[in-house]
Amino acid sequence: MSARSSRIVHSEIPPELKALSSFHGHLGPYVVVGYRMGLFARSELKGKMKATVYTGLRPPVSCIVDGIQFSSGCTLGKGNIQVLDGNMARVVFTSEDEEMVMDLRTTVRNDIESQMTKETEEHLAMSIFRAHMNDLFDIRRAKKANAQRSMTSQ
Repeated sequence: MSARSSRIVHSEIPPELKALSSFHGHLGPYVVVGYRMGLFARSELKGKMKATVYTGLRPPVSCIVDGIQFSSGCTLGKGNIQVLDGNMARVVFTSEDEEMVMDLRTTVRNDIESQMTKETEEHLAMSIFRAHMNDLFDIRRAKKANAQRSMTSQ
């Protein structure tokens, strides 16, 4: 992932990222990380979803929270998202029958941290938007145990 120092022309930004930028206040890499996390979870998990985000509330990593709220439907207002301290680019999504843990790859976070400036943040955001999920995230999934079945088999 590399960042150029010139600003992106507004017409080069896809409509969904323009809307995300309007929601968040600017377009940076971490809000796009959260956006990608939320979109993936929404496409993969069935039923009602909850999110536990381990970023804490200190920018820039906490910008992930806004991206997740924007794309996943998990919002603070609905109470189906929780933000915990940790300074980690990690989210745990849970649905009725599955749990999915998503971690931003350490190499990607290091690239963001070493390259991000006001001049490069939009280019980094676009790189993250265009990257393959497997290049960005470590993803672990597990089916949740059916509590009722477990109780009746005891």
